[in-house]
Amino acid sequence: MAYDPDNIFAKILREEIPATRVYEDDQTLAFMDIMPRADGHLLVIPKTPCRNLLDATPEQLSAVIATTQKLSHAVMRAFGAEGVTIQQFNEEVGGQEVFHLHFHVLPRHEGVSLRPPGNMGDFDLIAQHAEKIRAALE
Repeated sequence: MAYDPDNIFAKILREEIPATRVYEDDQTLAFMDIMPRADGHLLVIPKTPCRNLLDATPEQLSAVIATTQKLSHAVMRAFGAEGVTIQQFNEEVGGQEVFHLHFHVLPRHEGVSLRPPGNMGDFDLIAQHAEKIRAALE
């Protein structure tokens, strides 16, 4: 299947639609999920076109997983989390909804379940969470 350059994450990369950006380097971008399943839920994507893990180059995967690891440590520090859940979906049957490679990073606490998917978050609270993560990166 071909990469769609008009997917929502490609539009975020081109700054055609807003996103609460948390971290960026030459190869990757991390931004807050607008439907957070946990406080601090963010997404990590490559800056280059890539539908998912199945068509990613080794270089894209290497860059994205390195940023995912870096942001995992940051969200754990920012939220005092005891663990982190990393989610990654491939193709519609595999649960993928946006067809640009992305990893979900969710800080986790003992006894606290993830919120149900599909519920819009509070944008002011999301911005506050992003600030906490940025501070934890320094």
